Amino acid sequence: MAKVITVFNQKGGVGKTTTVINLSHGLAKLKKRVLIIDMDPQANTSSGLDLKDYDYMIYDFLNSKEKKAVYNTKYKNLSLVPSGSDFAGAEIEFARDENWQYKLEEALDEIKDSYDYVIIDCPPSLGILSMMSLIATDSIIVPVQCEYYALEGVSQLMDTINLVRDNFNKNLEIGGVLMCMYDPRNNLSQQVAEEVKKFFKGKVFKTIIPRNVRLAEAPSFGVTIFDYDSSSKGAKAYLKLAKEVVGVK
Repeated sequence: MAKVITVFNQKGGVGKTTTVINLSHGLAKLKKRVLIIDMDPQANTSSGLDLKDYDYMIYDFLNSKEKKAVYNTKYKNLSLVPSGSDFAGAEIEFARDENWQYKLEEALDEIKDSYDYVIIDCPPSLGILSMMSLIATDSIIVPVQCEYYALEGVSQLMDTINLVRDNFNKNLEIGGVLMCMYDPRNNLSQQVAEEVKKFFKGKVFKTIIPRNVRLAEAPSFGVTIFDYDSSSKGAKAYLKLAKEVVGVK
């Protein structure tokens, strides 16, 4: 049965979608069967993997457990349930359903035996779609940008995690905090990294994702960093992260 991981931070621009795409492909390169669930109506993960023409999406997957919403990507061992702008109004609709909390969990139960990892990309907010993702997940990866406001909103994030753990998903855990956009030449990056390590004692990944222009460029070409520039620092970092997640040294 798949291990379900949600990449989540309510702050935007912290490397959430970049991590979903490249961690997932890194796991696939390690011969793991991976399914990405794009729960974000902005659909950046879907476009970043160059999936443009599809008849079914996450809305269909949630409402009818429609397996046709699972698409193969161009990469071996990597599949995707896409999102789109039409999904933006789904929160209002789901709010009328008294059992909305478990929609994603129930849909995943139908198919997760077919995968080793399910990676969920959810919106940068604390709304219904994010809550649904946290309820369905085993663990959370929290990407944190190495900049001044890195820890802003973290207490609210922890409150949300505790709320979900206490009421819906008692096994929910923080799988790891991921330092992103790290610049070793910048004293601020080093200071933020130390502060994050103090706050999340024992929960910070050893792998640090550097600030890397190749990582920023890859999505515009609809490819992962491994396809765009496999020798870049970004590619090496995300493969290292995938190995850390799997437990391979």
